[in-house]
Amino acid sequence: MKVFALGDLHLSFKADKSMDIFGENWKEHYEQIRRNWWNKVSPEDLVLIPGDISWAMNMEEVQPDLEWIDALPGKKLILKGNHDFWWPSTMGKLKKILPSSISPLQGNSYTFGKVVVVGSRLWENEDLDFDAYIHWKSRESLGLAPKKVYNRDDGKIWEKEVKSLSKSLESITTNADKIIALFHFPPVDFSFRENEIIFLLQKYGVNICVFGHLHSLKKDKVPRFPRKKWGMDFYLVSSDFVDFAPVRIL
Repeated sequence: MKVFALGDLHLSFKADKSMDIFGENWKEHYEQIRRNWWNKVSPEDLVLIPGDISWAMNMEEVQPDLEWIDALPGKKLILKGNHDFWWPSTMGKLKKILPSSISPLQGNSYTFGKVVVVGSRLWENEDLDFDAYIHWKSRESLGLAPKKVYNRDDGKIWEKEVKSLSKSLESITTNADKIIALFHFPPVDFSFRENEIIFLLQKYGVNICVFGHLHSLKKDKVPRFPRKKWGMDFYLVSSDFVDFAPVRIL
């Protein structure tokens, strides 16, 4: 059994939202993902999907995207991203719409053999600085703000996500050979400075951190991944950063 990860699928089989505007490499990116997935993943493997799964706005609209993921080999563990507006308000509603091969991670933990996966979506935080690594010119051409302006609501969401992570860590009930923390937003910036998330992960003996969210990176400026720090391995697995191919974690 192997563990893979691939984030930011940004599927839109029913929602009319093309990713081509972000670059030629995104053209029919779902076909790249499908081909690479079948070449790497076996039915007995686990694939971690850390958010931004679909552009769908509701549970009905997301069904074709979930069915597409379900048809791929392996078990899948999904986490909510900042663009997953289709994600329902309760775990009960979420489980009702998920195909059998897909499990959700939200305030809980997931056991896969001797591996336990915990996690939280997290959020943008003014202590995590990624400005130097992102193509801000491309953001401006898309009508996006060249730099994030933080407000009180961001702080409240961050605190809520930290509590969700604590709940997920506290839910571990078995001895694990490896503990993987799955996030949508990065838990640390590329300067790898300690913060409250890192302290929390160290407390519970987390071995591996997997995250996505960051796109259009200046790859020659970004630290090589996986990166080891504080006894943990860090993997950035957003689709365009890893050429739309699942990354083997274990």
